[in-house]
Amino acid sequence: MTLSPPAIMSTPLRERSLAPDLARGLMLLLIALAHAHMFLAHETTGWRGYAVDGTVLDRAVAGLQVLLVDGRALPMFAALFGYGLARLAERRQRAGYAAPQVKRLVRRRSAWLLAFGFAHALLLFFGDILAAYGLIGLVFAGLLWSRDRTLVRTAWIAAAAHVLVVAALGASAEAAGHVNSMPTIIADPLEAALSRIMVWSALTSTFYVVSVLPAFALGIWAARRRLLDEPSRHLPLLRRTALWGIAIGVTGGLPLMLADTQLWHPGAGAGIALYALHSVTGLAAGLGYAALIALVATRPGRAPGAVANALAACGQRSLTCYLLQSVAFVALFTPAFGGLGASLGDAAASGVAVLIWAATVGLAAWMSKAGLRGPFEVLLRRLTYGRR
Repeated sequence: MTLSPPAIMSTPLRERSLAPDLARGLMLLLIALAHAHMFLAHETTGWRGYAVDGTVLDRAVAGLQVLLVDGRALPMFAALFGYGLARLAERRQRAGYAAPQVKRLVRRRSAWLLAFGFAHALLLFFGDILAAYGLIGLVFAGLLWSRDRTLVRTAWIAAAAHVLVVAALGASAEAAGHVNSMPTIIADPLEAALSRIMVWSALTSTFYVVSVLPAFALGIWAARRRLLDEPSRHLPLLRRTALWGIAIGVTGGLPLMLADTQLWHPGAGAGIALYALHSVTGLAAGLGYAALIALVATRPGRAPGAVANALAACGQRSLTCYLLQSVAFVALFTPAFGGLGASLGDAAASGVAVLIWAATVGLAAWMSKAGLRGPFEVLLRRLTYGRR
């Protein structure tokens, strides 16, 4: 059948739900905090890449981030990715598309995300997550039409694989003596680019896939129930998810936090186990964060204020703001440009990350008032749907 052009257009901003965009805007802060210390030239690092010889303030900041940020933002974004993709597929089918047509659309969009991720890693940052989303969308698009039981089973299997992959990465780091080998500290631009691509390809094909897939599947499950679009209908479930998810994340992250802040010195085998425990419980924390933000967004009788609207504007332009973070980090921290990575500690780097995130929120709020979409959102949409 022939579909009219409006049937393939994206959701107008005025029709978007607050909770998913608010969650994306807030989670970009956690992404910035999780990435900033990866640009620092520490000689030896702990399990999560923080300096082992930092000041008391550096260790305190590192401890808070290990407990509440690292390995928690990625699952949150993955759940939102699955949620958004499921809602996109639902809208297309309501517009008259058959499932095979929608699947092709999803895979075309995912292929372009993979291309965006490659360019991001080549030019800016080895820790790109866009490619992982693209790869998941290409390979697992069929999950959008799977039964709930299949979604839950997929999440459990992927979570088990996640533990194995993280344990293997931990064993590799332990064998290497936790020497800092981040591509971001390499001075030669060509060598740095090659290193970024090599690390990115390894992470995308292993760690990021098993990190994204469990939350992606559960995000599809949540989208079918419109948990974030209609949070007032699901308050008991959201409250339980927020409480237990965050509690599991904190409990599972506490032992590694003690190790990474040098308050405890577990043996090699115990350290690997704690590293895997921290990572897998981050899946629960990410879901808990999403549920908590949905609860905040659904407070009765209170319209969103200026701060909430600015954060939502950032979430609506999350692709652009995410890439701008990397541009700022490269400009400020890398040896080829600002060089701050050679002199700043973990606490100062996190302070810079907060300022960069705040700047992107301000920029997004201005763009919202001016009626401007994010440029990379526009580009992705045009590549996916065509000019019309």
